[in-house]
Formats: sequence, structure tokens, C-alpha cells
Amino acid sequence: MQYKSNGILCQSKVTVINMQSSTLIAMSGGVDSAVAAYLIKTSVGSAAGATMKLSDAGANEAVSAAETARRLGIEHYVFDFSAEFSREVVDRFCSTYLNGATPNPCIYCNRKIKFGRFLERALELGYDKVATGHYAQIEYDRESGRYILLRALDRAKDQTYVLSVLNQYQLSKTLLPLGSMTKPQVRALAAELGLGAAERPESQDICFIPDHDHARFIREHTGKIPPRGKFIDTDGNVLGEHSGIINYTIGQRKGLGVSVGRPIYVCRIDAADNRVVLGGEDCLYEKRLYANELNFVALGSLAGSMRVTAKIRYSHKEVPAVITMASEHELCVEFDSPQRAITCGQTVVLYSDDAVVASGTICRVGGGGDAPAGGCQG
Repeated sequence: MQYKSNGILCQSKVTVINMQSSTLIAMSGGVDSAVAAYLIKTSVGSAAGATMKLSDAGANEAVSAAETARRLGIEHYVFDFSAEFSREVVDRFCSTYLNGATPNPCIYCNRKIKFGRFLERALELGYDKVATGHYAQIEYDRESGRYILLRALDRAKDQTYVLSVLNQYQLSKTLLPLGSMTKPQVRALAAELGLGAAERPESQDICFIPDHDHARFIREHTGKIPPRGKFIDTDGNVLGEHSGIINYTIGQRKGLGVSVGRPIYVCRIDAADNRVVLGGEDCLYEKRLYANELNFVALGSLAGSMRVTAKIRYSHKEVPAVITMASEHELCVEFDSPQRAITCGQTVVLYSDDAVVASGTICRVGGGGDAPAGGCQG
């Protein structure tokens, strides 16, 4: 659809199913979902908004979203998914840290809750599609018969990384109207429409840990106090005592409480033996990782090898690599040059030009075949 913002003709790609179709928009109370709701409302036969109650930390979101829905003249629901969120996202977040890896909770929230349970509830209520304010694009490729996840026009806001876990069914039922817009265009349109969310700041943190203290949260949520253990160097020499493995992540330098006369970093977390391995900057670089929990997007499976670009964390700049299947359920990513602080528990996302090829959870780093992990324990 076309619209004017500050006198400039802009374009937003919204797939119109038919005028009898209906879409349920996930509304967080922020500007992106507010504008997405407006675009969907003016493009499809019928639309409504819904806010997911995931934890007490987001209690005000429903109030803001309901006000936006009222301004747009659409019905608004509130879905209490707090039990599912705690089980599928929070519990896994805690267990991943307790096992010596570093999770990205947004990844499994998208897979299990925002495009899992939310989609199920939408279909139960009779809606055909769901829509969100994510910055990405979905297109159907007739030649391959697959839905393709493509980068957003606004590369600075692109969210294909956190959407890379969506399966073909979820992609087929999802509309992303902001994928062909820039963030300034979204804010300008929200202001012109008088939507109260226009100037609301964006949330960048873990939604269920507002004070950013994940170690405290894990202790309180699980009732477990991780035991103290040994700091060792790469040769096995004891350097000191750590305060529990949940307090550390690969590449960390600050807060170690160990002095050896030169900069040292967390190179590996050995949960089985409750040890944290420290070393120099050089120990952080590896050329290879292995990933499981695979989700193939642009292709159904991988035969042989393929040149891609890869992101090993949300803020990571893509780098060239070659991917092959190491086993039936494990992918090997070989980088052209060593990458710093590859971390188990994070998601690796693989691209071909603007399309997401696949994603997976990093489970081993370095080595080859059955060689031990070089950067973490899988």
C-alpha cells in the first residue's frame, strides 16, 4: 500500500489475502506494532490487536496497546501466556546458563510464544494470519515452493536474526508490514496518525530482567546457588576461584578478580568440571563452529557444501563462511577467517544475499569431528 508521510509518498508491502481475510496483530504498546496495526487494518478485510502478557515486568504494555487499538477502531485482546513463557523461555534461559552456555531468550520466545502460542490462539479465534512490527520481509518463492525470509529495507533495524527460527508454516501465516519501511518513516507516520506510541523509547534488554542482573534472577527463579570453582589457564594451572559459572560468558574481561600481569579473558566454560578457563586475546578466535536445533528456511536441506555469510550473535557483522552437514542433526560452519568469542547457546544465522538460508544453536566450537570444543562445552 502507499501512504504519505511529511508529504513524501512511501510504500509498504502488505500482502492482501482477500477482503474476507482476517489478521490478528501482536501489539506490544510500542510504535512499531502500532504502525503495523494501522497498515494491516487499512489493507485486509478485518483486523484486531492482541497483547501477550508474558511476565509482570510488561504489565503496562497492554494498557498502551489497548489505547492504540481504540484509536484505530479495532478490537483488542489480552492473552495471558505467562505460564508458557516461564516454561518455554525463562526455564530454558536459566538452564542454559547453568550448563555453561549463553542463551538468547528472544530466539525461543519467537519460536515458542510469539509465533507459536500466539499463532495458535489467533487460529482458534478464527483469524487467518498474524502480523507483527518486526523489520523483515517474507516472500513466497514459487520455484522452490518455500516461504523466504528476507532482510528488511532498513538494514540498521533488520530483525531476520531473531526471526530465523520460524518454520515454513509460521512464515506462511505471518505478515510483516514494516519490512519495506525505515524506522524514521514509521515514527513519522505514527506521529501523523496521533498514535501515543510514536515517541516511546525502544526496549533493548531482556524483558523479564529489568535490572539486568541475570545471575540474581537465575538464583531466585531456580532456587539454585551455583557453586564456586576454579579459574584455570589454558595449560590447566589454577589462577584463582570463580563465583559460579552463571556469572561469566565467553570473551568477558571485567569482573574476573584475577591478575596475571596482562589482559585475560574467559575462553571456555567447563560446566561438567565447574571450571572457567582464562587466556589471552588469541584464545578467543576460532574458525569453526557446530550448530544443532537446525531450521532450514530458503532450502529444505543441505547437500554438499554452500557458501554463505554468517552471524554468530545479533550484533555481529556477517562474515563469509562455508557450511556442510557434520551429521544428520549437526551443521558445521567454517569461517574464511577466525571469529572472536563464538559462544555456545547463541544462534548462528546463515544468509545468501538477503535471504536467510538456515539457523541453528551453537553447540560446539573449534576442533573437528569428535575433537573437544575449543570455545565452550557442548
